[in-house]
Amino acid sequence: MTENEKKIENRVEEICKRLTKSFPDTRTELEYASDYMFLVSVVLSAQSTDVQVNKVTTRLFKKCRTVDDMLTLGLDNLLQEIKSIGLYTRKAENIMALTRILKEKYAGAVPRCREDLEKLPGVGRKTANVVMNILFDEPAIAVDTHVLRLSERLGLSSGKNPLKVESELEKIIPDVYKKSISNMLVLHGRYICKAKKPDCSNCNLRDLCEWDDD
Repeated sequence: MTENEKKIENRVEEICKRLTKSFPDTRTELEYASDYMFLVSVVLSAQSTDVQVNKVTTRLFKKCRTVDDMLTLGLDNLLQEIKSIGLYTRKAENIMALTRILKEKYAGAVPRCREDLEKLPGVGRKTANVVMNILFDEPAIAVDTHVLRLSERLGLSSGKNPLKVESELEKIIPDVYKKSISNMLVLHGRYICKAKKPDCSNCNLRDLCEWDDD
């Protein structure tokens, strides 16, 4: 390992340590009581906040706790339940479609394989990685807008798309942090390193940040 490579490794390690100190609890802020409910919540969360999703699912999950409940509810009623969520029509259609697949192909269970997850309507790579990470404790790095933004600002990745960023983070993040890095970056981006008005004065990564706000 060259001196420069060692310097980069130490810097990444320090970023991870500080994030862990700031966010020792990296559990998702989505509220759910089963694997299926979590999958539905993650599909609903695309381009929506966890707060918005939780408001909707608090009511929805009183009626729909299983795939059978959702199929009984039906598309029209689901649309009414989630209409305050962005892109709700498409999301409702995807939820009903993936629910039927789970019922017919997986006996109502959520598959543990990324490839199987990505075949479900409304489930892309990011959603599949979130499910694998949170439900199945896999070191899958999910790249959303927060992770994409912070990876650039912190100089963790030069990638401009989620797949490239995921690949670069996989290479540099120490194994011990791979299960938690996505959620730590999400929380830091949600509460500190915001897109428009980052709270740099309260950021414990300020001296490690490469972002120029001028």
